[in-house]
Amino acid sequence: MQKTDFLVVGSGIAGLTYALKVAERCPDKKVTVITKTREDETNTKYAQGGVAVVNDLENDSFEKHIDDTLIAGDGLCNEKIVEIVVKEGPERVNEIIEWGANFDRNPDGDFALGKEGGHSEFRVIHHKDITGKEIERALLEAIRKRPNIEVITHCFVVDLITQHHLGYLVTKSTLDIECFGVYVLNLQTNRIEKILSRITLLATGGNGQVYRTTTNPVIATGDGVAMVYRAKGRIENMEFIQFHPTALYESDVNPSFLITEAVRGDGGILRNKNGEDFMHKYDKRLSLAPRDIVARAIDSEMKITGTEHVYLDCRHMDIDKFIHHFPNIYEKCKSIGIDVTKDMIPVAPAAHYSCGGIKTDEWGHTSIRNLFACGECASTGLHGANRLASNSLLEAMVFAHRSFLKAVVEIDGTSFKDDVPDWDASGTTAPKEMILITQSLKELKQIMSDYVGIVRTNTRIQRALRRLDILHEETEELYEKTAVSPQLCELRNLITAGYLIVKSAAFRKESRGLHFNTDYPFKCELVQNIIL
Repeated sequence: MQKTDFLVVGSGIAGLTYALKVAERCPDKKVTVITKTREDETNTKYAQGGVAVVNDLENDSFEKHIDDTLIAGDGLCNEKIVEIVVKEGPERVNEIIEWGANFDRNPDGDFALGKEGGHSEFRVIHHKDITGKEIERALLEAIRKRPNIEVITHCFVVDLITQHHLGYLVTKSTLDIECFGVYVLNLQTNRIEKILSRITLLATGGNGQVYRTTTNPVIATGDGVAMVYRAKGRIENMEFIQFHPTALYESDVNPSFLITEAVRGDGGILRNKNGEDFMHKYDKRLSLAPRDIVARAIDSEMKITGTEHVYLDCRHMDIDKFIHHFPNIYEKCKSIGIDVTKDMIPVAPAAHYSCGGIKTDEWGHTSIRNLFACGECASTGLHGANRLASNSLLEAMVFAHRSFLKAVVEIDGTSFKDDVPDWDASGTTAPKEMILITQSLKELKQIMSDYVGIVRTNTRIQRALRRLDILHEETEELYEKTAVSPQLCELRNLITAGYLIVKSAAFRKESRGLHFNTDYPFKCELVQNIIL
């Protein structure tokens, strides 16, 4: 058993920002960050585009950024939250620069600003095409300088510890559910341990691996959302899964390599297999329309032409500028035989970001006491039905800060729960057939991709629910009988995340933002947030 004052699950931008702040404010308290693989293997590391933030008040404004976010969110954004994030964003960005993060600048010293889909102005700051990797580097270097922060790698969180584990009945109606820490599978000893904490923050990232094609790393298995749902916490708007329009098309490659939206912001043009610029048929903003519109347009063109991808044409762009801004994209394309000066880049939509998640308030509180959530696993109200490009890193910084402000005050009213029982693995045996897990994972990805993708119907949604019921039953039976493994836990979490996506989609009797159901092609103002 371990004890820590502040427990952070996840080592991306949200978790590390929060950890740094609480460690600095409370030098006498212990801060523990746990991650299931390496400390830098996070969704943050793979973020290419940048951070959308207003810093040029002569040509941009908070009001414009707010309006762009609300338009993208299609009527479901919490306007108060949007204003908070946009207006507090610049200060949070300045902090991350002070911690050592570098962003590209023009010769005059001003930020080199990019423009992405849905934005009315150039406001995206970036570090070439590896912005997330640069932020992750700076945060980890800052973390290592704080003596009261411990980072534990290769430690898989199995479940949140609540009154349920003390023998009490906990349901969705229970008003005082409380988090006492977590049970973890130590991957180095292969033993289940418990970590007791006074305050816990979940920053576990997204759930893109529920789909066959995704830009998310293999660790994005919906762990935080699934754990909170099992603990009877509130989950919101899971049907809104953002498909990035332009992932590099490579058959049977997981994860897909992302071609950042900034390429289109710099002039890249989408074309179908016949070389035709098709976006004028779908939106007046052409290739820089919001992501939901562009993804559906590409999906439509692929179906019309019977192809598995379209193309991104960069042949007319300044090659020196392209290589300077997108060196990794250039090298990746070159490595598979694509010369961007002569060849168009094959692209197709891929699952990219979850706009819903663990329901939080404006300070990062979840419905479970002493449990905060921020980053992609949280549903703060910022994104609504569709995330505006490059708002996610900004949201993570703002809510890490706001969670920190409350956590350092509230910790004085908490204490450790010392009577938490050890993990009971009696009656379980070592798994004998790993194929039971791997095959179920393949089935899940196929079900979600074929039935609950960019375009949905009632028939597909109901079929997905029935298939997921079977997978859930089989996996829970396996979980009860066999010793816990990370593969089994991830499968279990992905099935839960998939179920929440499908169940939310079934409840939404309209088409809005990222949820497009051909049986309900119009938006209904009466339908608001779906809370499970």
